[in-house]
Amino acid sequence: MMEHQSSVTKSSFDAKDFIATLPHQPGIYQMLDAQNQPLYIGKAKDLKKRLPAYFKKHGLTQKTKMMMSQVSEVTITVTDTEAEALLLENNLIKNYLPRYNVLLRDDKSYPYIYISDETFARIVFRRGARKADGRYFGPYPSVFAVRTTLNLLQKLFKLRSCQPAFFKNRSRPCLQYQIKRCSAPCVGLITQEDYQQDLSLATQFLEGNSQGLIETLIKRMDHAAQTLHYEEASRYRDQVATLRQISEQQLISDEGGDTDIIAASVREAHACVQVFNIRGGMNIGNKAFYPDLPDATIGVAKLLTAFVGQYYLRHPIPEEILLNDTPHDKKTLLEMLCHKANKKIKLTESAARGKKKKYLAFATKNAEVSLKTKLSSRASMQKRLQSLQEALSLSTFPTRMECFDISHTMGEKAVGACVVFNQSGAVKQEYRYFNITQVTAGDDYAALRQAVGRRYRRIRQGEAKLPDILFIDGGKGQVKEVQAVLKELSVGSVTIIGIAKGEKRKPGLETLIHGNLGIEIKLQPDSPALHLIQQIRDEAHRFAITGHRRQRDKARRRSPLEDIRGLGRKRRHNLLRYFGGVQGISQASVEELEKVPGISRQIAQSVYQTLH
Repeated sequence: MMEHQSSVTKSSFDAKDFIATLPHQPGIYQMLDAQNQPLYIGKAKDLKKRLPAYFKKHGLTQKTKMMMSQVSEVTITVTDTEAEALLLENNLIKNYLPRYNVLLRDDKSYPYIYISDETFARIVFRRGARKADGRYFGPYPSVFAVRTTLNLLQKLFKLRSCQPAFFKNRSRPCLQYQIKRCSAPCVGLITQEDYQQDLSLATQFLEGNSQGLIETLIKRMDHAAQTLHYEEASRYRDQVATLRQISEQQLISDEGGDTDIIAASVREAHACVQVFNIRGGMNIGNKAFYPDLPDATIGVAKLLTAFVGQYYLRHPIPEEILLNDTPHDKKTLLEMLCHKANKKIKLTESAARGKKKKYLAFATKNAEVSLKTKLSSRASMQKRLQSLQEALSLSTFPTRMECFDISHTMGEKAVGACVVFNQSGAVKQEYRYFNITQVTAGDDYAALRQAVGRRYRRIRQGEAKLPDILFIDGGKGQVKEVQAVLKELSVGSVTIIGIAKGEKRKPGLETLIHGNLGIEIKLQPDSPALHLIQQIRDEAHRFAITGHRRQRDKARRRSPLEDIRGLGRKRRHNLLRYFGGVQGISQASVEELEKVPGISRQIAQSVYQTLH
C-alpha cells in the first residue's frame, strides 16, 4: 500500500535569521513540527549560545538529526534565572510529553485516564497516541495508580468501560452491572440526565477539584441523614472516604490559584500578546498571539482591551488576570468578564506588586522577544519574495501564492488540497480541501483537473482572490493539465509553476517548470526563493495527507450496512445479533436473511447484493 508522503525540511525554517535575534539570557526553547506540536523542549543557560548547536552541519547525533529534519519552527521563552527555566521546562514536558523528550528518558508512553466523547461516555485506561475524540487526564506516574483510580471511580460513579460495539448490541446488563460497577446505560437502566450527573462528578474530581467534590458529597450526606435516608447517607459516607483515598494516590495538589498573565508589545505597527496560564499554582505553558492592527497608532492599552474581550469569549476565565497595562474602559471590561464567568474576577494591571509584578515583567519580556523574532521572520519573508520575483522573472512583486497537491492511498479516497500564502506567510483560514469523486482510481491528472477546476470556478464567483503564482506539485504533465483547465475557465494573468522532484526526492534538487514561459529553472540549494517554494510545497503535502487520512479513516469506520436503503438502526441491530457480525451476514443467503425479524425479501436481496 502506497501513500503520498512528505516531511517539512529545515529549508522551510530560516535558522540564520532566527539565531541572530536570540538574547544572551536563560530560558526554554521548543522545537515544533509542521502541525505546531512540540517535538522537543529544552532549557538553556544562554539561549544565544545553546541553540546554534542544533543547526550545525556536522557533529549531531543520529537522534538529533532525525528530530531536526522534522522541525518547522522554534519558539523560545525567556526567564530571569536558569532555575526558573528548569522549572518551566519540567512543567511543559509533563504537560505536552514531546516525542523526543520522552524517548530520551523512557521507552514507554505515559498512562492516561480517557473519557470518550459519546452520549453515554466510557472511562478507560489509555496509553499511546491521544487521537480519539474525548478528554484525557494525566499523565500518571504509574499504571498501578491509573488502574487503582479507575477501579475506585467505577465503584463510586458506575460509569461504563465497555467498547462501543459491545455497548450497542446488549439486550441485558452485563457482569459489571451485577457487581455494581456500571449503571447499565446500554439497556436504559439509567437516564441520560442521571448518567451525565455521575460523569460530571467524576470529571470534576479528575480536573483536580477533589476538595470541592468532597464538600458537595458531605452536604448530600448530611441532608440524607437529616431526612432519615440512612442507607443513602452511608453510601455518601463511603464515597467521601473513597475519594480521600483516590486523592492521596493521585498526588493531586490544589494549592495555589488559577491566574492568566497577559502582556502585550507593539512595535512598527505590529503587535504580540503573550498569554501565560497558571493553574493550581503551576505554570502550565504560554502562547503568543499576533493580532492584526487596523492602524499604527494603537497602543498597548487599547490592544489589551480588544484582545481580552475577544480571547475570553472562547477560553475559560480564571480567578485573576494580570495585565501589563491598564486597559481602556477597565470597569466595563471587568463587568463583562464577571458576567460571563458568573463569578467575581480580579483584574490586576501594571501597578501590581511583589510576585505579581515579577510575573508581569516576565511576560512582557517574552512578548517583546517574540515580537522581535516575528518582525525578523517577516523581513526574511520579504527577502524570499524578492528572490522569488527575480528567479521567476515576474514583472510585479508576488503578494499571494497558492499550491495544489493530491493525496490518496492506492487510489482510495483521493483528496485535493489548496494552501494559500501571502507576504506574512501561511493564510490557514483560506486553505481548502476537495474530495475527488467520479475519476478513475489513481488518475492524478484527472484528480488535479477536478480540484483546480472547482477552486477557480469559486474564485470567478468572488469567493477568493486570484493568486499571483499557482504552484503545482508535479512536472510538465501536471502543468499542462492546469493550463488547460484555466484556459477553459478563461482565467488569465496567473503564473503557473510546476515543482518537479529531484533525484531520490532530495530537497534542493527540484526543477521548476515555468508554464507561462515554457522553460525549466534550476535554483541553487541555498536560494531563498527555493526555500520559500519548498515551504509552500511541504505545507500542501501536509494538508493534503491530513485530509486524505481523515476521509480514508472515516470510510473504513463506516459499516456497509449503513448505506442500504430501508435498513435502519433497529434492523441492522437485529441482523448483527442474529448472525454475530458483518462476516456472518455476508455468508448468509437471501433466504437466511429473510428469517431475521423485520427483514423483508426486498431488503434481504439489497443486503445480499451490497455485500457481494
